[in-house]
Amino acid sequence: MTINIDYFNRCIQTLESAFDQLQLVNQNDIIFDIYRSACVKEFEIILEQSGKLLKKRLREYFSSNKAIDRITFKDTFRYAAKHTLIDIDACERWLEYRDNRNNTAHDYGEQFAEITLKLLPNFITDAKALAKIIENG
Repeated sequence: MTINIDYFNRCIQTLESAFDQLQLVNQNDIIFDIYRSACVKEFEIILEQSGKLLKKRLREYFSSNKAIDRITFKDTFRYAAKHTLIDIDACERWLEYRDNRNNTAHDYGEQFAEITLKLLPNFITDAKALAKIIENG
């Protein structure tokens, strides 16, 4: 089954570019806030898309579409590890990304942004790897 991941890849590229630019600007400049906001937005989009796209890749392991539609984000990644689409360490990192997002989702301020920025180097690497897995199975 072919899964279109063009939008997912575009979001990864956007995140990577915004994060790279963020490293080059002064924290007191308004452009820093713009890049930081772009990073947070793309992080959230990629996180949500990763679960949806991975469910599509996992469909062949479930008896029905209803069965796969009922699983949670965390279980999606657990099943991916169970079926060796991703390794256990990657699964744990994805669950951590989700937990960090959920734990700070009520605070879309400075703290949320700073926590997200710390996750981005590994997150970008993991998102690229996941894109290949989703695309190639």
